[in-house]
Amino acid sequence: MPKKTLGLNTICTHVGEIEDKQFKGAISPIYMSTSYEFDDVEVKRYPRYFNTPNQEHLAKKIAALEHTEAALIFGSGMAAISTMFLAFLKQGDHIVVQNTLYGGTSNFIREEFPKYGIEFTFTNGYQVADFEAAIQENTKVIYIETPSNPLLTITDIKAVADLASSKGLVSMIDNTFASPINQTPIDFGIDLVMHSATKYLGGHSDILAGAVAGSSEHMHRIWNVAKNLGGSLSDMTVWMLERSMKTLALRVKAQNKNALKMAKFLNKHDAVANVFYPGLKTHPEHALAKSQMKGFGGMLSFELVEGIDAIQFQKQLQIIKSSMSLAGVESTMLLPCKTSHALLSSEQREAIGISDRLIRFSVGIETFRDLKQDISQAIARVEKSEKQMEKH
Repeated sequence: MPKKTLGLNTICTHVGEIEDKQFKGAISPIYMSTSYEFDDVEVKRYPRYFNTPNQEHLAKKIAALEHTEAALIFGSGMAAISTMFLAFLKQGDHIVVQNTLYGGTSNFIREEFPKYGIEFTFTNGYQVADFEAAIQENTKVIYIETPSNPLLTITDIKAVADLASSKGLVSMIDNTFASPINQTPIDFGIDLVMHSATKYLGGHSDILAGAVAGSSEHMHRIWNVAKNLGGSLSDMTVWMLERSMKTLALRVKAQNKNALKMAKFLNKHDAVANVFYPGLKTHPEHALAKSQMKGFGGMLSFELVEGIDAIQFQKQLQIIKSSMSLAGVESTMLLPCKTSHALLSSEQREAIGISDRLIRFSVGIETFRDLKQDISQAIARVEKSEKQMEKH
């Protein structure tokens, strides 16, 4: 059947699987070889060339989910980002970068681009006018992230894609927070879609990987750089990722549902000052998010009121883990100022709205009432402890 007619769960389960012709197993076999025959073969396979059987087939699954012609799997999200950038930027070029994005990407741009003579401008905001104002004569790329990490700001994908197209620029997006289940940027005109596959694509907090998807032309250009940089992934991890992605749609839809309930709960809680979640009608870009997303995602952020210590709150949690990374089936929380955005200075964090009381919440698939109870008891314990300290 044509891929376009298949449902999401069918694509996740079957597209890109390798047929076990020898033993007729129900799942893809794993090919661990690092050495393949080179004479009289259609494909000269080599792990660093991203074309082992498991790599090649998993790329087809990701491309199908993102509605692209091709994709590549990388050793990490940063390997995917850095390779994608260096494939389209050289000395003397300029890139326009959204100011609200993952701290690791921001740090890579600030630390590495000057070494290559690549110029960059972080936008003053995330409206299309902010991107247009930052374009220069030597601009080659526009890079966005929506929803953004960790404030869940929403950028108009189509407007930015149209702007880039009108100026002859390549548009790129970090689609990690949304996943292809909630958002397919290619449908809005974006050229290249990137993922930290460690997150929703893997979904079980046991895989480190990255991915880029786009047209065959653009992906060939990325591959030419990728084979030189060597950011390929072991076939064992590729196989694990293909296995994990079979439940991608099921997991993400369950996390969407839990996150929306949680955002509404936190939004009414007296101990919470602000909630950042595009699914809330109070979110400034709720209408925009609704127009370009199929679901609002499993990520949200919230700020506790002054007087409730964010670190102590996390220490009192019993089910929700105080842990790095995100998008696993288990719920996790972290402080961006201590983790994902720790590489930024306090001034840089403050400039983009990341306070020391901001908590990023990756909502898992647990029963909602258990998550709600865990947060309630943790807040109650911290409030009780604060009151006892005041008495003394």
